[in-house]
Amino acid sequence: MTHPDMLSVLPIVVTLALALYTKHVVIGLFGGVVTAVILLTGWHPLNVMAELIKTHLVGTLTDSYNAGVIVLMVFIGGFVALMEKSGGGPAFASKMIGVIASKAKAQIAAWCGGIFIFYSDLGTPLIIGPVFRPLFEKLQVSREKLAFIIDSTASPVAILVPFIGWGIYIMGLLQKEFEQAGKSLDSWQVFIAVIPYQFYALLAIAVIPLLVFLKADIGAMAKTEIKAAKVPVSANREEENRNKVQAFTHKNARASFVFLPLLVMALVLLFMLVPLGFPFSSVPGSVFRAALASAYFLAACTLIGLMAWYKVRSGLEGVTLYLQGMSGMMQVIIVLVLAWTLSSLGHELGTAAYIAEQAQRGFPAWLLPLVAFLLSAVISFATGSSWGTFAIMLPLVIPTAFAIDAALLVSIGAVLSGGLFGDHCSPISETTILSATGASCRQYDHFKTQLPYALMNGGIAVVAFAIAGWVTSPLIFVGALMVQLIVLTVLKRVT
Repeated sequence: MTHPDMLSVLPIVVTLALALYTKHVVIGLFGGVVTAVILLTGWHPLNVMAELIKTHLVGTLTDSYNAGVIVLMVFIGGFVALMEKSGGGPAFASKMIGVIASKAKAQIAAWCGGIFIFYSDLGTPLIIGPVFRPLFEKLQVSREKLAFIIDSTASPVAILVPFIGWGIYIMGLLQKEFEQAGKSLDSWQVFIAVIPYQFYALLAIAVIPLLVFLKADIGAMAKTEIKAAKVPVSANREEENRNKVQAFTHKNARASFVFLPLLVMALVLLFMLVPLGFPFSSVPGSVFRAALASAYFLAACTLIGLMAWYKVRSGLEGVTLYLQGMSGMMQVIIVLVLAWTLSSLGHELGTAAYIAEQAQRGFPAWLLPLVAFLLSAVISFATGSSWGTFAIMLPLVIPTAFAIDAALLVSIGAVLSGGLFGDHCSPISETTILSATGASCRQYDHFKTQLPYALMNGGIAVVAFAIAGWVTSPLIFVGALMVQLIVLTVLKRVT
């Protein structure tokens, strides 16, 4: 469109409306894509579908950058499935359990385990939960506390790691927006630079050791902990005990199933990228993705070989698991492809130009990170999907940040933090459900015991983004951590 008008934002409105109504991001994104094609080609349904498939979806898939990201996501999916089903995670956690004899040590050990098993936000609850649950029961720490620890070290850790599924997905969205805006920015470098501005993720991770050392259980969590200390778990948890989820374990599984594949991955990356100057200088994106895909593939081969050597799973079983993990990435890839397509269509419609034009008329640049955080939180809370929220919000926030000269890194961090905050507050989010499942507690009980801490961290993040919109400094997160310590100390005294 030569002169973009209000109609150019209609696909975004449709995307938001459908995603919030159906609580399904794929439906929302598809509806937005179809609406955009209708605006470009007319209302004839057959022409719309033909144009959508022939020009836009196929064009998205055949783009060399997009294809490289999709291939990499498939390799990551296969590796993660192997790690989750190898028994290495429980073997690693079991070694940690052997030296634990207090409530504080048990909670810190579960927290460390959740951080170390960073490769899958959805796999972490089903590995850490079943392994640490018997120890928590023995020491009379509530399952709700275990679920909270799991939830605080699953997505919050994964969103900070650039070379796993979360990072690759986010960088894919970032790169598309940079290209559409005509900016020669490297998505890897931007992702790394955004980490200090992911205030909510950093606060969510930090709250666990503070909670343990200060013994600052508040609200429903305090009541649950008192009850767990007085009443044996088995007396009141018969229903949950019958429905326990068990992590895959095997008598021959080793902790090395976790360490060695990750070591192989690191060595492959070093051998392939360091001669090119990485990480001190940028390498071509295609080279980086090829190296990362190679690293994941060779790490997977190492793990398949280890499982076969120790007679945990045969080589054929390992390959089958690997292929199943690859196919399991299909829904993520669908979201990514639809998000890319919607972004390209928005560029043709002039959506970003229209939004930027409206923002330039009086929207203060310092306010963008705060608004992005709050809106992302609302979308994520309603849909229960962080990834879907990123796909909707980043194409809106990045062009606006360029147009009004807002703090780009802070604005991106606000979208990521808001998506995570809404996810933590949502009773229907996948990580909420899986964390409760892994700890074998009721989903609602986990939701209500975690909510006060999530709201506390979210409130601190609101203030941090308001400040960061004015003064862009990576040290702001240090102040946010200090405020978190003060708030927890005060809450402990008044409750």
